[in-house]
Amino acid sequence: MKQTSLVPGFDDGAVFRSLFAAYPDALLLVDLQGVIGLANPAALDLLGYSADELVGLSVDELVPDAIRPRHAAYRSAYAAHPRTRPMGMQMDLVAKRRDGSEVMVEIALSPLQDHGLPYVVAAIRSVGTYPRVKQALQRARYAEHLAQFGRFAVDARDPQELLELVPAIAAEALQVETAEILLLEPNGLEFRVAAITGALQELAVGDRIPSSPTSLAGSVVADGKAVLVDDHAREQRFQSAARAMESGLPSELAVPLSDRGRTIGVLAVRSSTPRRFGDDELRFLDSLSSLLATVLQRAQSEEALNHAQRLETVGQLTGGVAHDFNNLLTVISGNLQVLEDAPACADDPFVQQLVGAAARATRRGAELTSKLLAFSRRQVLQPTIVDTSALLHSLTDMLRRTLDQRIVITLDAKEVLCLADPVQLESALLNIAINARDAMPQGGTLAFACRAVASLPASLDAEREQTEEDGYVAISISDTGEGMPEAVKERAFEPFFTTKEAGRGTGLGLSTVYGFAKQSRGAVGLSSAPGAGTTVTLYLPQVEVDGAADDEFDATTLDSVPPGLRVLLVEDDAEVRSVVQKFLTSMACEVVACANAEDALRLLASDSDIGLLLTDILLGAGMRGTELAEAARTRRPGLPVLLMSGYSSKVFHEPQDWELLRKPYTRVELERAMVKVLGAAQ
Repeated sequence: MKQTSLVPGFDDGAVFRSLFAAYPDALLLVDLQGVIGLANPAALDLLGYSADELVGLSVDELVPDAIRPRHAAYRSAYAAHPRTRPMGMQMDLVAKRRDGSEVMVEIALSPLQDHGLPYVVAAIRSVGTYPRVKQALQRARYAEHLAQFGRFAVDARDPQELLELVPAIAAEALQVETAEILLLEPNGLEFRVAAITGALQELAVGDRIPSSPTSLAGSVVADGKAVLVDDHAREQRFQSAARAMESGLPSELAVPLSDRGRTIGVLAVRSSTPRRFGDDELRFLDSLSSLLATVLQRAQSEEALNHAQRLETVGQLTGGVAHDFNNLLTVISGNLQVLEDAPACADDPFVQQLVGAAARATRRGAELTSKLLAFSRRQVLQPTIVDTSALLHSLTDMLRRTLDQRIVITLDAKEVLCLADPVQLESALLNIAINARDAMPQGGTLAFACRAVASLPASLDAEREQTEEDGYVAISISDTGEGMPEAVKERAFEPFFTTKEAGRGTGLGLSTVYGFAKQSRGAVGLSSAPGAGTTVTLYLPQVEVDGAADDEFDATTLDSVPPGLRVLLVEDDAEVRSVVQKFLTSMACEVVACANAEDALRLLASDSDIGLLLTDILLGAGMRGTELAEAARTRRPGLPVLLMSGYSSKVFHEPQDWELLRKPYTRVELERAMVKVLGAAQ
């Protein structure tokens, strides 16, 4: 008798149906026309259909639209010559699920024609179920999310927008409940939540949490390396374990966010699945953090450069205005001096009162233009070697006597030397100190410090000019005042910008400091936050000297301008020229005046009695006064030369050993400068 069952007591049909249903791979029974006659539960799960939807459906519906015609042709050819095809044929096959998504698969075909049945059994296996393939797909997904952030970062210019995007990308890529960025506050004592995403958020943007080595985020900052917690239920290192378990997020991974080698924050992700994170997740999060740090640094550098360019543009404008204004002041103040000495006015008290008031106004105007020239880096500087410590001791002693007694002044000064104009340096520091005083109406601490530093901070690189100095002297002034919000910090160095009440400030204090630092081949840094005070740091070129510098010796032996001195006056502004000519005439000088350098050279060639060349630096079109002075010295070696300008020492040509008289000036100042150059020429 023929045996019909391999398993005694069991119905073969029931056994095969049970095996068909329990098989781990997706199984489809397909007829020769491609219609699905039977599907097991694994097939329903893989393809996303119910049994009623899948049975009776053409197998062509499970193929992506783009390759459906090709598949139909292949199926027809296979039906004509059915054959067994095992899995692992190195064929890239794709199945289309009910929702339109696609999944990579391998398919084995087993025809049943040899058993008298017009069917083919298709066994389908998702490639993603293979451990190595699953890992490769996961890594590919991580790489795609990194590339996605990189593409966005190329065009993004708003750092906050980048900060908000990173947690969203991290949460989506890692498929976790929560991702967040914590930035370390300047005081180093707490974190600020800069960005956060996820359904199980305990914090909100702007919240602050303490930072300590016993917290997970504090440990990341302290050690500068990633921290992985597999399960907070078994975690003994950090105080946050109980809170993490209460939130239902036992698994956590945090990596440092660095800025030029300094840890400034933490990027962290948390999951409800214990032991959720491994090496691949750590590498992904670390790469995302590094990429974020890079683009943030770029955004900060671009903003610093743009800010420097804006200030440079404003500086060029204000410098030009100040130059023209100084010429106007020279005319006004000069004519006032002539009027003051005129016989008709000398004995009239009322006229003298009016002249005095107008003269005082011109002096205030000159001070204003001096500040504009300082900001635009077109002031006249006389740099020398400065004992920074001694200067700060003198300045702080003076401030202790003059400032509010509720302001405590401290000094921490190293013995260092810098190259700067001592008068302008003291003025710049005084401007900073006055701003600090105004920020502490109820008193506080004003801290001065100076030290040597090897280079400028990285944040000031975008504004740095080429220097030959080895190192800088950093002079910082810190207050415990109100601090500045970001919007005020961005404009702090702009001229005329002030947050003080009308009439209490010109808005030129910090702009003057900025111009002085830049013209001195240094830089100025500003650190401030609301409620955290302000620190302004001047960086000036450091110098090293052997022995004490020799004091300058004034070799001037003249007491006044010799009567009858023949002066060649070169000034392109007719009204300024007229005023200076009156000054010279009152000194009993013989004046030969002209408006340009070319005429002046012709006069020098024909007049050998000229005893002094007095010339403006900027003479309109043609040669400058410095070029005229060099040409005159070539033709007449030893000829005394006095330059005058309402503009800048930057227009000098080397060598810069000319005596310069700054406009506007008085008749006494002109005479004193002439005596100096005449005495030096003896």
